[in-house]
Amino acid sequence: MQTWGRFVARRSWAVLLAGVAVVLAAAAYGIGVFGDLSNGGFDDPATESAKELALEQAAFPGRETDLVVVYSSADRQVQDQAFQRAVTQTVAALPRDAVKAVVSTYTTPSPALVSGDGHATRVLVTLAGTTQDEKSTSWDAVKGHLKAPGLTTSVGGRWAVFGDVNEQVSKDIARAESLTLPVVLLLSLLIFGSLVSALMPTLVGAIAVLGAFAAVRVVTDLTDVSVFAINVITLLGMGLAIDYALFVVSRFREELAAQPDESRESVRAAIARTMSTAGRTVLFSGLIVAASLASLLLFPQNFLRSMGYGGVAAVLVAMTAALTVLPALLSVLGHRIELGRMPWRRGARVEQATALHGTDDDVVRGAWARVAHSVMRRPVVYLVAITVGLLTLASPFAGARWGSVDERVLPASSPSRQAADLQARLFGGETASASIVVRGASPEQVARYVTEVRTIHGIKEVHVAAARSRGGQDLTLVQASWAGSSQSGASQAVVRELRAVDPPGGGTTLVGGATADAVDLISSVGEHLPWMGLAVALVMLVLLFVAFGSIVLPLKAIAMNAVSIGASFGVVTWIFQHGHLSGLLGFTSPGYLDVTQPILMLAILFGLSMDYEVFLLSRVREEWDRTADNTRAVAAGVQRSGRIITSAALLLAVVIGGFATSGIVFLKMIGIGMLVAVLLDATVVRALLVPATMRLLGRANWYAPPPLARWWQRHGHRESPDSRSEPQPSSPGAVPHHTDLLPQP
Repeated sequence: MQTWGRFVARRSWAVLLAGVAVVLAAAAYGIGVFGDLSNGGFDDPATESAKELALEQAAFPGRETDLVVVYSSADRQVQDQAFQRAVTQTVAALPRDAVKAVVSTYTTPSPALVSGDGHATRVLVTLAGTTQDEKSTSWDAVKGHLKAPGLTTSVGGRWAVFGDVNEQVSKDIARAESLTLPVVLLLSLLIFGSLVSALMPTLVGAIAVLGAFAAVRVVTDLTDVSVFAINVITLLGMGLAIDYALFVVSRFREELAAQPDESRESVRAAIARTMSTAGRTVLFSGLIVAASLASLLLFPQNFLRSMGYGGVAAVLVAMTAALTVLPALLSVLGHRIELGRMPWRRGARVEQATALHGTDDDVVRGAWARVAHSVMRRPVVYLVAITVGLLTLASPFAGARWGSVDERVLPASSPSRQAADLQARLFGGETASASIVVRGASPEQVARYVTEVRTIHGIKEVHVAAARSRGGQDLTLVQASWAGSSQSGASQAVVRELRAVDPPGGGTTLVGGATADAVDLISSVGEHLPWMGLAVALVMLVLLFVAFGSIVLPLKAIAMNAVSIGASFGVVTWIFQHGHLSGLLGFTSPGYLDVTQPILMLAILFGLSMDYEVFLLSRVREEWDRTADNTRAVAAGVQRSGRIITSAALLLAVVIGGFATSGIVFLKMIGIGMLVAVLLDATVVRALLVPATMRLLGRANWYAPPPLARWWQRHGHRESPDSRSEPQPSSPGAVPHHTDLLPQP
């Protein structure tokens, strides 16, 4: 990294101009990504419910319900001629190429289609197409033609929900940016103390977001990408770019202040040293966060993979910008980085010049060092108390219940959410249903099967919806319904009982529908979760070993992060499943957690929690390489990273807080979970748990088996020796003697 720093310093204008050209091209191309994003993507094509839907669409086209339109009137009844004429004319005028089938009480008389008071009816619409893109195109063509003259029209169903989600996502991004950017700029000014340096985090953040948009648009040419990826791009791109810019700019100012003069060579030396220290930290942090998010690509659900695409793109672009454009700009600016200096920054040069290593007195008397020394005097007490506290916070997660996405992810003011609530009021409450395709059974065998299905507790109605022969095989579509939410535990139990019923004769059955989708989603996520955990752990172990030359620190970091993430999961469960603070936060609790969201949170939080860990351990490693004194190294690392990590966490918390105001419930949940995790990591974990564990481990912190230690000495990605530091008392990759594995006094 020092070689790279020297190159950027020497070719600063070339790197900067090339970076500007790439950013402008990415902005022009990436802004079109919004038109290429898809909806949905929560299914696994290999599951039973997905196979049932594909077969149903092929064999019984027009049977699936994409839209539910409720037409109502305060003074007219459904059978009044004016009411009937308004509905039938509206339906007849729908674009024919966008609609596959329409079911209404005027074509298919059914009590289920008319409200109890007779003043409302619902019309079931099947959109043309089988793929998401085709359905989306049909929805765009139909949505402006559904309003019936003289009647109140409410449009619900999955595609109405998708449309409202798209609109809400755009509103959320605009609101989050308008809330957070001014606050980030103000806080950056307070933290950096000069106008020019305060602009750096926002600049890198803008580059990260625009670059990630362009990268994801490229991905949309290869596969579907969910619209929700935009939120992750904006959140992680801006949040991590701010962190990385803060690390780099702060270290550059320290190194610049320590130079003997203000010459161009001194600026280049400061850039080179900054890249070999803070740049190295940013490199490993970015790779670790990106690897954690890349684990989402192991899941078959397009929604989770889309979050992986967006997250990896945002992180890698933020990292690249912090290692190219930012140091090139700092090299061009040089000492002008202090332009627009605030009054409290005067005289800060001397303070920064001593901030790199400081004196023994600094390590003992600094505020953060005093906290670290206090912890290291009683490490067992702190370790036990903090672990018990975090596990207590995590305890609600043990009772988590799981479901999938429905209209309740939207705010109560959304039209499709209001349409769903209206249906529940007018048509006898919520109703869940299952579609069952029976293959290879005679009508008599299907009749016996239907009779057996009716015996399942809770089933309200079962009927044969359609039958046909296809490819020499008899196919029958059976539909069952029962009272209750499609996402409730009781409904999921009904689906499991339906699947437990023996197929008729020598035939087979496939059970699908919204509840079956949820059951299969929960099962699919559970099957792939261990592979995700294994992949993340292995990548973390390798990267952290390459960074620090220890096999102990990576294991310790993974264990501590698991505890802190568990605490954030517990808080999220307490809030979003149990409904606490729902009035304050403005959401309606569905009584369960969407099963995909903890997976997404796990990938994001595991990466983010490593961000501060890497920065802190980099500072600790610097001091360990200089002194081989573990206690001093830990105190010095906490002292020298304390202000920067606190500032970075504060800025990241502001960005996350803006997105926690999202009207989409699961995005709000991710925001709250991340906010809790970031605050825990930047305070409890970094200032208390890390010093306690490192004090107990002593020199064992830096242990590696002899073959690995020798490999790291030759190939490890350590920081370049600093000409200003004292000679290193021991080889940083050396294997400690067995007597040195005890905690230091």
